[in-house]
Amino acid sequence: MQLAGWRHIYSGKVRDLYTPADGSDAHLLVVASNRVSAFDHVLEPPIPGKGALLTALSNWWFARIDLPNHLVDDRAAAPEVPAEVADRAMLTRRLEMHPIECVVRGALTGSGYAEYERTGAVCGIELPAGLRDGDLLDTPIYTPAYKAPLGEHDENITFARSVELVGEDVATALRDASLRLFTAARDLAATRGVVLADTKFEFGRDPLTGELVLADEVLTSDSSRYWDASAYHDTALPRQDRLASFDKQIVRNWLSEHWDRTGEPPALPERIVAQTYERYRELYVRLTGGEPPYAPVAV
Repeated sequence: MQLAGWRHIYSGKVRDLYTPADGSDAHLLVVASNRVSAFDHVLEPPIPGKGALLTALSNWWFARIDLPNHLVDDRAAAPEVPAEVADRAMLTRRLEMHPIECVVRGALTGSGYAEYERTGAVCGIELPAGLRDGDLLDTPIYTPAYKAPLGEHDENITFARSVELVGEDVATALRDASLRLFTAARDLAATRGVVLADTKFEFGRDPLTGELVLADEVLTSDSSRYWDASAYHDTALPRQDRLASFDKQIVRNWLSEHWDRTGEPPALPERIVAQTYERYRELYVRLTGGEPPYAPVAV
């Protein structure tokens, strides 16, 4: 998409990046699209309203996090955000991004549980024997990943490896900030009847001040795993119902039933698109106590 006053520089699976068309490099425009991806494919059709909803949720969390973030406060000194993407765009300052995806796990599930089953550890952290998928950990664990170059897969690493990549001071700061933010977010989510199972943070360095800055999306359905607390603690429910997450798992489940992962994936039915948006919307309402700032998709 071409935007007046901005130059497109990159498109990922679900987000697009722009720099000012005048050649200045102090700002970025991060636009969350309505695209949805699964199994390394961007799917059709997109999820209407998804980009704006996730941007609103990131902004809600940024306002409650006690750490500098990448959002630009003084918009008068920055290029104007085009109206057509205003509800799903973040105007940010340019940072020197650290090549570490800062994953924090408060529960053992997903790829972490798969690794635990093989080795008894996650990213080099030994865990007690006998844990089951979805079990909450007594203490959240920090399991970083190396952000691989474009086109390659990220790689789970140990904390020691992160020290080799960015130095001990930065690696320690990333770990400590991630654990602190996760703990605060987990506790807040609990008051809304939601379990924050895991999340990932990304940080950069402000080239002018040298400070550590929280960047990218934060604590959204695309970067975090949330469970309904009442369902999670209902041991009479099947485990898959207890661990039903507020994200695009509906899409993954449908694809797994209707596609063998060869060739191009099939188009998503309208009901799957609507149900996926509703799951994202439900989390937003549960956490914030309000409706997203636009009309929801009809189910």
